[in-house]
Amino acid sequence: MRVPLSWLRDYVDLPAGVTARDLAARLIAVGLEVETVDELGADVTGPLVVGEVLEIEELTGFKKPIRYCRVDVGGANGSGEPQNIVCGARNFAAGDRVVVALPGAELPGGFAISARTTYGKVSEGMICSAAELGVSDDHSGIIVLPKGAAEPGADAFEVLGLRDDVLDIAVTPDRGYALSMRGVAREAAVVYGVAFRDPAESTEAPRSGGEGYPATVADPAICSRYVLRGVTGFDAQTPSPLWMQRRLQMVGVRSISLAVDITNYVMMELGQPLHAWDRARLRGPIEVRRAEQGERLETLDHVVRELDPDDILITDESGPINIAGVMGGLDTEISETSSEIVIEAAHFAATHIARTSRRHQLSSESSRRFERGIDSEVQLAAATRAVALLAELGGATVEPGVTHVDLSEPREPITIPADHASRIAGVDYPAGTAAHRLRQVGCGVEEAEQGAVLRVVPPSWRPDLTDPNDLAEEVIRYEGYENIPSIPPRAPAGRGLTPGQRLRRAVGRALAGAGFVEVLNYPFTGERDFDALQLESGDDRRLALRLANPINDDEPLLRTTLLPGLLKALVRNVGRGFGDVALFETGLVYRPGPDAPATAPMLGVDRGPTAEELASVEAAIPEQPRRIAAVLAGAREPAGWWGQGRPAIWADAIEAAREVGRAAGVDLVVRADRHAPWHPGRCAALYAVGTQGADGEMLVGHAGELHPRVIKAYGLPERTVAMEVELDRVEAARAKVIAPEVSTYPVATRDVALIVDESVPSGEVEAALRSGAGELLESVGLFDVYTGEQVGADRKSLAYSLRFRASDRTLTAEEATAARDAAVAAAAERTGAALRG
Repeated sequence: MRVPLSWLRDYVDLPAGVTARDLAARLIAVGLEVETVDELGADVTGPLVVGEVLEIEELTGFKKPIRYCRVDVGGANGSGEPQNIVCGARNFAAGDRVVVALPGAELPGGFAISARTTYGKVSEGMICSAAELGVSDDHSGIIVLPKGAAEPGADAFEVLGLRDDVLDIAVTPDRGYALSMRGVAREAAVVYGVAFRDPAESTEAPRSGGEGYPATVADPAICSRYVLRGVTGFDAQTPSPLWMQRRLQMVGVRSISLAVDITNYVMMELGQPLHAWDRARLRGPIEVRRAEQGERLETLDHVVRELDPDDILITDESGPINIAGVMGGLDTEISETSSEIVIEAAHFAATHIARTSRRHQLSSESSRRFERGIDSEVQLAAATRAVALLAELGGATVEPGVTHVDLSEPREPITIPADHASRIAGVDYPAGTAAHRLRQVGCGVEEAEQGAVLRVVPPSWRPDLTDPNDLAEEVIRYEGYENIPSIPPRAPAGRGLTPGQRLRRAVGRALAGAGFVEVLNYPFTGERDFDALQLESGDDRRLALRLANPINDDEPLLRTTLLPGLLKALVRNVGRGFGDVALFETGLVYRPGPDAPATAPMLGVDRGPTAEELASVEAAIPEQPRRIAAVLAGAREPAGWWGQGRPAIWADAIEAAREVGRAAGVDLVVRADRHAPWHPGRCAALYAVGTQGADGEMLVGHAGELHPRVIKAYGLPERTVAMEVELDRVEAARAKVIAPEVSTYPVATRDVALIVDESVPSGEVEAALRSGAGELLESVGLFDVYTGEQVGADRKSLAYSLRFRASDRTLTAEEATAARDAAVAAAAERTGAALRG
């Protein structure tokens, strides 16, 4: 909502010296979002005056008509002599008053005015159009002022209202009253403690002389109040006065015609949308009702629209003539010959208007106000104000009859403790503060129980005030949010992060330290992702929850794996020139069981749920394990002056999973596996050691290189690798953390090279070495893998470095050698390994 300061002052006497920025700061403090303060006319400088055209000489011999004018500008030019000005406009005559920019003036866009020779004549200034001054978009001709508007030589800035400050307010859905000059003026009056002149109350009440145009309302649920007023003898050719055009232009509304401009002007003034019909085009009584299936209407934008039974319609005997609160029909619109006009003002149901506006993709100034909630009692005043302006400016005669269908019900009082706002804000407001502030809002307040209880009836223009907390907010915002002390809560001793939270932070820090970047993706997916991941038809990951109202029709399901979001994020990064990418994400996946209901039950709110209803809700909630996943592409180690780099391979994905395990204090065992979406020959299953399951292990995830078909489906770089681990299972596998003992004695290192079949995993050999080496083994690491003629076909050599240390003594060479031999013997027994000579 754009609010010109000059228009606002018509309804509230702001203190002297208050600027638009001062007012903006005060309004922001009470909850209105003032985004900008525009200084209109600041780009127009220099002498801009009223002139009277004395003579016009028509110049010939040019491609377009040119006129040479003598214009009286009074004493504004310093000499009192008429100015000679060349002008191409045709919409004025001798004797008209116009706006003249004298030499030295500057118009919007940096257009400087000076005396210059053009079309063979010296032009001593410029006769201005509304577009050239930034007053409106009208390029059809120059501004012709009304007779007697001002004397020649008068300052045109004041005559045109050219300079003004305009507040641009972003009105939130709960403050629909601020979509009017009336609403913002009421706020300004309260924050400055000055009187407010309600434009709705200043309108003279109609003197009924019989019924107006016949109308009925089929259902009070869709329209609680309906008003019609009419005029006759209206001159549709009368232009809108310049002051009205200027005010509409400042609030962002285009001037169209006098009748339409008046309805828009009253809407901006009072917040009540109006509609004007050509009475000659109406056919019989008007009815407000819901649309019927199959009805159609051609609206003012020349689009034939299929109507929905949820739409509210205005109809006559010919059928629909308006989509109520959104847009009028083409057949009954005001034309240049309309002389009899019917003005409509109504209070339509906000939810219906909001749904209709979205359904038909028609967002108008009218629908914006209806869907936020308008004053339910201003309709008669708005219609009366509109017909009065039609009479004053368009020469019409107001019909005495009034149609006023009132199906509204009085608002019930809200009972609140007088200190409710104090308890909500944590501030001891003085006694009587709540009652005083609520009366400033416009509420009717009745004090009971010696002022301890308030019975509050919210005003008709505040439909958002429905419960005690709404009323408390009104008191608090007027008392000042800035006066609420900031007291940080104190955490009770002994409470901090849960073990799960500490684990997630530790895992995130570990992967970030390893060079990964965390991302957050939407938890939505689609069947296309399941196909791209090469999941078979019976795969459990294809069983997903479907959203009732998805954001994207291509992703209507809740994810069952983190990989689709990560792969799409990787593709976006690669597409923007980042070829070396390492990403990870921690989040929930949603795994409904095969017996889960197709839809979640919708429980009523009129009572508490029964045990059976709670059980049905629980049954519809899917299992939601927390997982962590990572993807890598490009160079894992970049090349540079230090040497050649290294691309990311399947082992890096496994190492990322091991980083997760190390951060959690859990050892992960790696075994070859076949599991989509990984390459069947480069896929590893990850097991947590020492937990439930076969051989005391539990499957926690997979890692490796993605299948080539998956890479092609997503457009990934070649050899992209990934891992996904179920973090909840890793947490369940954690043992009690014991601080490691640090030995001060030296380490003894022994290297062994073992020859095994090529099919034997190195992890099994390492596990055998650990079990055989005993308590003296501190660590074991694989440092070389060799295949070739020296070890034989289908064989490989694995070289390990074993570190031995005792906590209470220095190991002898014999002890270290014996431990190494025991480790080799265990590897030979379990994996068939032979010591390489």
